[in-house]
Amino acid sequence: MEPGIIRKLDEDVVNRIAAGEIVQRPANALKELIENSLDAHATNIIITVKAGGLKYLQIQDNGTGIRCDNLDIVCERFTTSKLKEFEDLQAINTYGFRGEALASISHIAHLSIMTKTAADKCAYKVSYENGKVKGQIKACAGNTGTQITVEDIFYNVVARKKALRSPNEEYTHIMDVVGGYAIHNSKVAFTLKKFGENTDIRTPLNSSTVENVRIVHGNQIARELLEIEIKEPTLKFELHGYITNVNYSHKKGMMLLFINHRMVVSTSIRKAVDSVYSTYLPKNSHSIVYLSIELDPKNVDVNVHPTKHEVQFLYEEQIIDKIKSCVESKLLSCNSSRVMYTQARLPGASAVEEIIKKTTDGAKVYAKDLVRVNADTQKIDKFFRAQTNRENTETSINDAKIAVGVGKLNDNDSLETLDARKTNSNVNDINKDSEGKNEVNKEYNRNIDCNNDKTGNQPISFTNGEGHSQNGKINKVPNIEISNNMEQVDIEENVVQRIPKWSNAVGNSSTYIDPKQSFKTRTFEYERIETKLTSVKQLRMEIESQCNMNLREILANLIFIACIDSYRSLVQHSTKLYLCDTRRLTEELFYETILYDFQNLGFIKLSNALPLEELFVLGLSADDAWDSELGDRRELGVQMVGMLVSKRDMLLEYFSLEMNAKELLALPLLLDGHTPYMGALPTYLVRLVTEVNWESEKECFDTFSRQTAIFYSQVNPDSSTSSSEQWTQEHIIFPAIRKNFLPTTQFTTNGTILQVASLGDLYKVFERC
Repeated sequence: MEPGIIRKLDEDVVNRIAAGEIVQRPANALKELIENSLDAHATNIIITVKAGGLKYLQIQDNGTGIRCDNLDIVCERFTTSKLKEFEDLQAINTYGFRGEALASISHIAHLSIMTKTAADKCAYKVSYENGKVKGQIKACAGNTGTQITVEDIFYNVVARKKALRSPNEEYTHIMDVVGGYAIHNSKVAFTLKKFGENTDIRTPLNSSTVENVRIVHGNQIARELLEIEIKEPTLKFELHGYITNVNYSHKKGMMLLFINHRMVVSTSIRKAVDSVYSTYLPKNSHSIVYLSIELDPKNVDVNVHPTKHEVQFLYEEQIIDKIKSCVESKLLSCNSSRVMYTQARLPGASAVEEIIKKTTDGAKVYAKDLVRVNADTQKIDKFFRAQTNRENTETSINDAKIAVGVGKLNDNDSLETLDARKTNSNVNDINKDSEGKNEVNKEYNRNIDCNNDKTGNQPISFTNGEGHSQNGKINKVPNIEISNNMEQVDIEENVVQRIPKWSNAVGNSSTYIDPKQSFKTRTFEYERIETKLTSVKQLRMEIESQCNMNLREILANLIFIACIDSYRSLVQHSTKLYLCDTRRLTEELFYETILYDFQNLGFIKLSNALPLEELFVLGLSADDAWDSELGDRRELGVQMVGMLVSKRDMLLEYFSLEMNAKELLALPLLLDGHTPYMGALPTYLVRLVTEVNWESEKECFDTFSRQTAIFYSQVNPDSSTSSSEQWTQEHIIFPAIRKNFLPTTQFTTNGTILQVASLGDLYKVFERC
């Protein structure tokens, strides 16, 4: 046989081969793009994904941007702003250095870039194909920073595309990448979401590592973390990280390793840490470890792998020994608080008479350190049970009927207590609980009287765009409108009926299909809208920048104790007892809800529309000292109606406040299971006209959200409804506070949250006695 002929490969073939080495899956492409954003000093990174990144992958940042005169070569191979000479690689302190990422992506996908620098007057948009500019560079409107869109990845590499797993699995890899960089770069805000769906990961600006671990992986891991730190000047080596204690174990485990802020994989470090944990954890159990190692750049070789997920560094054995010793000493120091589990005794087996003796003083848990972690074991309400039973014999506490009388609104008409024994077929049980629910939920199952014949009161209906249950999880419950002579409503667990916000007909609800059930592209009649308004994003950033992390830790792990009254509640965190101003907390919760669910709020549909003019007259009549110079109340009310109606399109689109030229049709639904005190509705409408700044966009959204939050946080002054209000606070308000609330720093000084007792201090008092 004759030898083959050696030929020089075509440039396009070479580029595709190189692209296949660098971009192995969508998560690799996203990793390169995130690193480019971080190199550009971005503080806010938003990632949008469709079909696991195979169909659509977009990353947007607020970094320095790309110069317009560099756009023609930005996708060519070996073009970079990170280094000029090979010697620069020995002291590299950026993520990128080869200049191959964008070039590789452009050879296997449709790539487009929109960018703007701070000095440019406008943004520029351009598309690329095979590393070259496709078409012309076009000027357009845009914010400072860069937006890169990758579509149809591997469209020309069929074998690679077929080898990939399902889009759901690819999305899992993307979540791992984003979560890892969000934990390491806690000062940068990260947002990850599927196209047209809810946000899966959202970390605030200037957060902390532990808080981001809680957001990404849950509180179960965050509360078990131990901080470790090493500084070794001799080896020019520093380490900072968090490891789980010996009470926590995971089947697969996870190690987030960053060397000089670069996410890498090190088998030797992983084995060393696992060998330490093998002494403490059960067999086939692993730990969760986050390590950030900083070395002298001269001692690290980053150019050893096409995807840069491996590095080599000097003094590897000595550094690994230091890490191993640090982890072992930290685990030994927390061994005294280890939780041990025993096997349950089988039925019929004889009881074990031996008492296990504690071998060390450190293993003893003192009474002052005991924390009640199960809210169902015993509550303060137990001591008032006898009184509650006597009250229940006189008046049964069921749900509330919301009544708005045309011409006059009485406080007593807003929430009425009904006798459950007299409830007939006209009463619809909204919250159908299973037989296994506890007695508290059974006692407070909501029953709404829908008979209008005697009272003239009008029922309302609940329409929720997203359907969150009381515990914060998505609860697929059909929209229900309450009307006369309603029949039992069957709730199907896997179907959500949704009324789009722009639909006026209640009967035109469509069946919503969960996009997580399939990766195939589907068309939805309703999808979540992500706002692009800069003013709303600025208001959200202000909330996150003013968030107090210590208060967030307290409220995220609170245990509800009891309601003192409708305005104050007691909660527990660790061994401390706190007194909370419930109205202030609720107001701030609703304010944040309006801004974060902007354009996505549900509806509280009114079955019978309310005349706006009458409501404004009632609102103006609330002020007894009426100034005659202001004119007639009704004339002023007509002017207010005209002013508010002129804004109705904006109010419907952004805040789900629906009205026609003369009548109020629907109110926004801020929280499932919660309805505002309708007696304050007239005053609320008047304050929308007088207190909202309608001239400035940002001030308008801010003041409208604040006035709406004040209205929704008001408590019914009728004492007969206090039990219903307290049930709502315990089972609806405080679970939402635990999950989503970002408390402001002002709460530490204005008395919203006060520490009233500490178990350790109380034991000191008892010891003196």
